[in-house]
Amino acid sequence: MLMIRSIVRPEKSQDVVKALMDAGYPAVTKIPVAGRGQQSGLKVGEVIYDELPKELLISVIKKSDKELVINTILAAAKTGEEGNYGDGKVFVSPVEDVYTISSGEKG
Repeated sequence: MLMIRSIVRPEKSQDVVKALMDAGYPAVTKIPVAGRGQQSGLKVGEVIYDELPKELLISVIKKSDKELVINTILAAAKTGEEGNYGDGKVFVSPVEDVYTISSGEKG
């Protein structure tokens, strides 16, 4: 299994969640976050915004579904035809084990 963590623009978050749902992946955890990427924030006039609002979306999927899920996220999160700085990132990590809290079952 894999954990897919996507950091996306807040205005694209619902688009990504809907696209994942439509693709058959309804299980998503959404967390509001703030931060900056390589662009080091945003300067508007004399004001520098070094922590920009984003949404962190987390899903755990089968390894065999990796490309479909990542491509779904990329397509839904991109702004415009070419995309823009600040559209976000997708991180993929292995998941060793999963346990259901209510039953204690593994898997």
